[in-house]
Amino acid sequence: MAYPRVASFKTVEQFRERLSELDQSLTLDDDVLSAEQDSPLAAACDVGGFRVGNRWAVHPMEGWDGTRDGKPSEFTVRRWEHFGESGCKLIWGGEAFAVRPDGRANPNQLYFQEDSLPGLETLLQTLRGAHEREFGANACDDLLVGLQLTHSGRYCRPNEKAKLEPRIAYHHPLLDRRIGLDPTDDSALLTDDDVWQLIDCYVEAAKAAERIGFQFVDVKHCHGYLGHEFLSAFTRPGPFGGSFENRTRFLREICGRIRQECPNLLIGVRLSLFDMLPFEPMDFHEKTGRPGIGQPMSGATGDYTGFGCDRHDPMKIDLTEPIELLKAMRDEMGVAIVNITAGSPYYNPHIQRPAYFPPSDGYQPPEDPLVGCCRQLAATAEAKRAVPDLPIVGSAYTYFQEYLPHVGQAAVRNGDVDFVGLGRMVLSQWQLPAQTLRGEDYRVAKKICRTFSDCTTGPRNGLISGCYPLDDKYKKLPEFETLKQIKAGKTPS
Repeated sequence: MAYPRVASFKTVEQFRERLSELDQSLTLDDDVLSAEQDSPLAAACDVGGFRVGNRWAVHPMEGWDGTRDGKPSEFTVRRWEHFGESGCKLIWGGEAFAVRPDGRANPNQLYFQEDSLPGLETLLQTLRGAHEREFGANACDDLLVGLQLTHSGRYCRPNEKAKLEPRIAYHHPLLDRRIGLDPTDDSALLTDDDVWQLIDCYVEAAKAAERIGFQFVDVKHCHGYLGHEFLSAFTRPGPFGGSFENRTRFLREICGRIRQECPNLLIGVRLSLFDMLPFEPMDFHEKTGRPGIGQPMSGATGDYTGFGCDRHDPMKIDLTEPIELLKAMRDEMGVAIVNITAGSPYYNPHIQRPAYFPPSDGYQPPEDPLVGCCRQLAATAEAKRAVPDLPIVGSAYTYFQEYLPHVGQAAVRNGDVDFVGLGRMVLSQWQLPAQTLRGEDYRVAKKICRTFSDCTTGPRNGLISGCYPLDDKYKKLPEFETLKQIKAGKTPS
């Protein structure tokens, strides 16, 4: 089914009319204000005692462009330089950094080892240097930069791009089948001893981040990766499964150890606030092989194992436990800031990252992507109301495209969120936040992300991630021609 493209709406009022047609209640401002006009996005925000200079944030991303031994490449360095030039004062992780080699989502992901630390320091220095060049000698005084610590769990690909080597918290009735894992095979199942050793790895990586100069670390709990999976480990026996206390123990232990051993390091958590059923294409186009419209994966019976959804009706959001977790983060774990997202790019990308054009391993959106964006913003606002004194970064803004600043500005003004987080948009038009705050017309450059999903399709097919259609550097790469062939359903020559 074809939906109107955002670019077809020429005025704010036309965009509002489309939202009304979709029965979506979303506030957006008529005009984008500059810093001189007292834009809500230009206001400072206190995070754990640190004054962050504005309300724009960069989300962490996996570039698939590091070296095989976990070090950054020229593409990684260039991306971090752009983060510094963006004008965002909160850089959330910058990169998904695996705490050990077997936890990588791809063989080119950065990971913790002593030899990789100089490269990580180069990334941080590059980012800060670019920020000072662009915004002045003291610009880093209110810049907060963190590092995302992760283990990919059932989506580990540490050795070959096409070969999954999953490490799971529990057997999932649908996701095991989706990745071809025998539900009776426990070889991929992490033992309790494995988990305790993994907690040590997170703490050692946090210590390294602190030595290098990062101001916070993100203990990643989103998108179907290991931390997120523990939150739904209802069927796992022992200290890391079953009860809410046990399912959150992995996070509690890591945060407690970091607070004890890295007292000057702030802690953040990127959290999938809610999940839903895995989706799959309804069919495939006979000639091109392109996927059809997505539908819930077949075979879901009985209670569904998920976090933040109604287990008896998993297409409905239930924020009871997620809000309980947010309160525990604030009151018990010493978490200074939370970055809210949803779902997983591996099994329900329209829930996690709404897009008009699906990646090669995805499906056509079963709803107007604006609905998915509004769903996330509404859930984030509900969470913010429950924990008003916990700073929160919001996600799912990129698909608003021209109207992203209109929406983000209103959300911050209304107190629905504290920071507007950008992922894909920063790959194509990384200076959009700075342009808005300077009062410039950010539309002139014609670099606004149109959610072509090439930044996802590329990595899914072994290529580096980047904005091939809109970033001139990627346009000139031979990989762009390979990507075109893949998207056309042809075997790359």
